[in-house]
Order: sequence, then structure tokens, then C-alpha cells
Amino acid sequence: MSFTHFNEQGRAKMVDITDKSDTLRTAIALSSVEVSKELYETIINQGVAKGDVLAVSQVAGIMAAKKTADIIPMCHPLALKGVDISFEWEVKQDYCLLHIQVEVKTKGSTGVEMEALTSASVCALTVYDMCKAFDKGMVIGPTYLKQKTGGKSGDFIRQGTTHTER
Repeated sequence: MSFTHFNEQGRAKMVDITDKSDTLRTAIALSSVEVSKELYETIINQGVAKGDVLAVSQVAGIMAAKKTADIIPMCHPLALKGVDISFEWEVKQDYCLLHIQVEVKTKGSTGVEMEALTSASVCALTVYDMCKAFDKGMVIGPTYLKQKTGGKSGDFIRQGTTHTER
């Protein structure tokens, strides 16, 4: 397999997608944030001084999906048709995991994997930012693509699980 992001001089370029057909494209990315039980209680009881952690994280994730091309150099700017972010807590014996799922959709000539991954990452980073005064020991990740649909390369569904999937 050859890399498509290099020109004849071996220098970086944005791939030309003008000949690709517009199709429905979706991507689902996952991330997680491991927090202490004390911080979990503080978050769910709206006790974080900066505000509603999950609401702010959700807005940040949507904004990040829309701005992905501004921070990932070879990404094409896309007109996103939808961004849906959901959160689910998993309470363990010694800690808690915040599961973050982001689904991004568009109808276009290139996929939305990077938008979903960027969104999931920024959601997790926003949780960290809002809670770091309380606990700097939070752990982010893993962040990964769970599935994608559409496009020339076809559909992808991640096989196997990580600790963030049940």
C-alpha cells in the first residue's frame, strides 16, 4: 500500500477527492476517562466548580468535530450532517470509567473518521480540564475508531474489545 499524501517531490499534499462520489459516511469513535470514585460522585452531583462537566464536554466535542480540518493538517473541511455524543459511567471497585461515544455523519466524498476521533479526544480532554483542580490523576484513553461506513474502502467494524467496551 502506498501513501497518498505525498506529491511527486515527496512533499506533503492534501489528497485530491474531486473524482470521488458523494456517499453517506459515518464513523463511531470511543474514548474513556478513568476517575476516582470521589471525583465521579462530584461530577454526577454537579459539584465541579467550573460547571456541568458532561454538558461542557459534549459541546466541546461537537465544536471539535466541526473544526477538525483546522487542526489536522491533511483533513478536508467537511459539512457535517450530524454529531451525536453519549456518555455512560461504569463504576468499578476502586475507580470509575466515563465511556464516551461519538457518532459523526456526513454525505460527501471523504470519510468522517478523523472528526469522530478528534471529537472523542476533545470530550475526554475537556473532562480533564474541568476536573484537574480536583484530581490530576485522571487517565484518558484508549481512544479508537469503533466503526465506519461508506466510501471506496468500504465498511469497517473493529473486531475484539478493549477495557472501554463491555
